[in-house]
Amino acid sequence: MIPGHIALDKVDFWFQDEARIGQQNTTTRLWAQKGSRPRAVKQQQFEYVYMFGAVCPANGQTEALLAPWVNKDIMRQHLELISARTELDRHAVVIMDGAGWHTDDIAKGFKNLSILKLPPYSPELNPIEQVWSWLRQHHLANRCFGSYDDIFTACTTAWNDFVGDLNRVTKMCNRDWLDVSNT
Repeated sequence: MIPGHIALDKVDFWFQDEARIGQQNTTTRLWAQKGSRPRAVKQQQFEYVYMFGAVCPANGQTEALLAPWVNKDIMRQHLELISARTELDRHAVVIMDGAGWHTDDIAKGFKNLSILKLPPYSPELNPIEQVWSWLRQHHLANRCFGSYDDIFTACTTAWNDFVGDLNRVTKMCNRDWLDVSNT
C-alpha cells in the first residue's frame, strides 16, 4: 500500500468518489410562503455528467474531472491529476469505494500514489459524499438543464464555488481518525 521507505508525515490522504448529475435531478425542500405549495420541475430526459472529485483535507487540495461516462480510463485520468497535484516529496493515498472501475491495477505505474478501498456499503466513511450533498443543495437541485453542456457548466460552477473556500473544504472533509502522525 504505502511504500515502506515513505514516512507517514510525508503521506497525503485524498478522498475520491464520483457523482452523476443530470436532468433526472434531485428535488429538495424550498422556502415558500406558509400555506402555499411551491412547484418544482422534474425533468424526464436522460442527459448526465459524471463528476469525479477528490479532496485532500489536510491541505485543502482538490481535483475534479467531468466526463460523459465512467470507466477505468477516465478513473486513471483522474488519478493522474491527483498524482500531478501531489508535491514531489510526498505520497498520495487515495481512499475510494469499490466501484467496478476502481480495479486494483488502476494505480499501477504511479510512483507517488496508491489506493485504499473502503469497506463495501460504507459511504459514511468517505467525506466527499458530503461534498456531493453540498453541491446539490447549494447549486444543482431543483433545476432544469437543457443539454449536456448546461449540466457541465452548472457542475463546473458548483465545484469552483465549493473549492473557492479553503476553510469549507478542509472543515467538511477532515476526520479525526485520519491523523496517522507518529506522535
